[in-house]
Amino acid sequence: MKNNRQYFLEKYFDYLKYQKNYSDYTILNYKNDILEYFHYLDKENLDFSDIIYSDIRFYLIYLKEEKKDNNASINRKLSALRSFYKYLVNEGIVKNNIFSLLSGPKRSRKLPRYFEYNELEELFLISDKKTPVGQRDLLLLEMLYATGVRVGELVHIKVCDINLSEKTILILGKGNKERYVTYGEYCEDILKLYLSDGRNALNKENSDYLFFNQNGGHLTERGVRYILNQLIQKTSIHKKISPHMIRHSFATHLLNEGCDLLTVQKLLGHESIKATQIYTHVTTDRLKEVYYHSFPRAKKER
Repeated sequence: MKNNRQYFLEKYFDYLKYQKNYSDYTILNYKNDILEYFHYLDKENLDFSDIIYSDIRFYLIYLKEEKKDNNASINRKLSALRSFYKYLVNEGIVKNNIFSLLSGPKRSRKLPRYFEYNELEELFLISDKKTPVGQRDLLLLEMLYATGVRVGELVHIKVCDINLSEKTILILGKGNKERYVTYGEYCEDILKLYLSDGRNALNKENSDYLFFNQNGGHLTERGVRYILNQLIQKTSIHKKISPHMIRHSFATHLLNEGCDLLTVQKLLGHESIKATQIYTHVTTDRLKEVYYHSFPRAKKER
């Protein structure tokens, strides 16, 4: 069975990419975690299709004591292996998902990092709207913030997915699930400019996609991250930036302005409300502000 291991692994990655619609970035993380696990199995002379509960308990000890992984890393690796073995069970390659029996270490709750609105405003002023690249970069920023889409969803937007009259975009999310997101007037203005000007200059291969790199090819997730890093270096903001951080900002700002959690869940494309609830922890300051402003006995008369 060990000789067939690589074959099953490649089939699994195809499944993640074409059926689950996972991004290349997510698949790469899964691949690294599973290959590390295979390396451990080889060292211990174990077959991936014939492990028992005690084997994975020792693997957990290995991650904690030898690799010195933190709880978040261990949970991520166990999640990747749990998903992989679930696939193997469904394909009839193994009988049981042994990782479903194992709970990872308790993880500390990490609040999402986000930008204040004034920081985003500074970012929006960096790009030169007179150039095709500047129009693209500004639209990229505006669309990430206006819609809260994932970077993998952003780079796969095609012009035909956009309804200009309704200001909506059809998004293909995780698990090939479709949803509509909306955008406002700031995003609308730069979108119309880019479609009529910058995109025509960048689109050298007559492609249907919305975003392109400077060579005219389809813009990748890695390309988006590179652009964002270049933009923030031109500002006074001393924070790291990522597409997901802008997504966090989108959700946080909506909740701070009174949007309900279920609506934010739908806009983000979260399957479970639990994934959205973490944003409620970053709105405490806003709740305090409303309380002291609104409650009659919050403050004494001076």
